[in-house]
Amino acid sequence: MSGAKSRQQRTRDAIVSAAAVLFLKNGFLGTSMDEIAATADVSKQTVYAHFQSKEALFLDVVRGMTGLAGDEHQKQVAEPLDDRPIAEYLLEYAELQLTIVMTPKLMQLRRLVIGEAGRFPELGKALHALGPQRSIDRLSRAFEGYRRLGQMQADDPPAAAGFFNWLIMGGPVNDAMLLGDGAILSPEACRSHAKEAVRIFLAAYGPR
Repeated sequence: MSGAKSRQQRTRDAIVSAAAVLFLKNGFLGTSMDEIAATADVSKQTVYAHFQSKEALFLDVVRGMTGLAGDEHQKQVAEPLDDRPIAEYLLEYAELQLTIVMTPKLMQLRRLVIGEAGRFPELGKALHALGPQRSIDRLSRAFEGYRRLGQMQADDPPAAAGFFNWLIMGGPVNDAMLLGDGAILSPEACRSHAKEAVRIFLAAYGPR
């Protein structure tokens, strides 16, 4: 990367970082481009040179934060190998997904997106595509493999993947969304919840 491009990328990253902090703190309407420029230590003209509008910057922040969480989970949980027991894979998958997603910042982002869904309907689609749907698609691929190996019974792997995803995330996310950061599970509670989710899932979909 050339020096000019590197500087441009650093500037862009600084703008996105500043915008993320301010949007999460003050919401979309409560944040101005002047504040973002000041926090990023650049001119407002520079902000507009990178993003044509506050709306475009907001969309970039949401997509970026959601995508990073999915990237981190994918990096830490490898695709299952042929000889890896399904229970072992599911437990690691579930525990790490809870640990990565259940953070104050991502719960705050989810609340922000829901609050702005009327103004930006594409935000909900982006959050769903980069978050839950990405997880479900990945699980579905794994379940196809485990079905071929005889480690699970699932006539519809995508449906089974959806059930497992929400068995993991449904209750914890709902509690954190409505009750605040104090309801976010501790690491010990994440592991306990993950183990129970795997037990329940395999009782329905495990080999007979």
